[in-house]
Amino acid sequence: MKYPIAIEPGNATTAWGVVVPDLPGCFSAADSGIDEAISNAQEAIELWIETALDLGQTIPAPSSITVLQKKSEFKGWVWAVAAIDPALMSDDIERVNITLPKRVLARLDAKAKAFGQTRSGYIAHLAISA
Repeated sequence: MKYPIAIEPGNATTAWGVVVPDLPGCFSAADSGIDEAISNAQEAIELWIETALDLGQTIPAPSSITVLQKKSEFKGWVWAVAAIDPALMSDDIERVNITLPKRVLARLDAKAKAFGQTRSGYIAHLAISA
């Protein structure tokens, strides 16, 4: 998935500002230039999407850069695209194999049972709540 980003050029005393118009409140910045601005925007988008999914919100589809460029608030800004792994938004189940010491596995199973979860459910809970 590719989200258009608007980048306000910086200079020696001002950071490069980045806005993701399709994701309300999603923004970033960079000190060293456009490459860092794009990289930081990708991270901001991923965090925005993870938070929205955790809150049960809908993820907006990306808009066309051509449409966004016409907005007056972005006059003079540079446009780029931040590519996001679509798996980030997938709730498809995937079977994985992990290796743990027996003592750790026993502790994990006991905590999962006490929490009223399966091993996998408890691991997912820990990952999301961390």
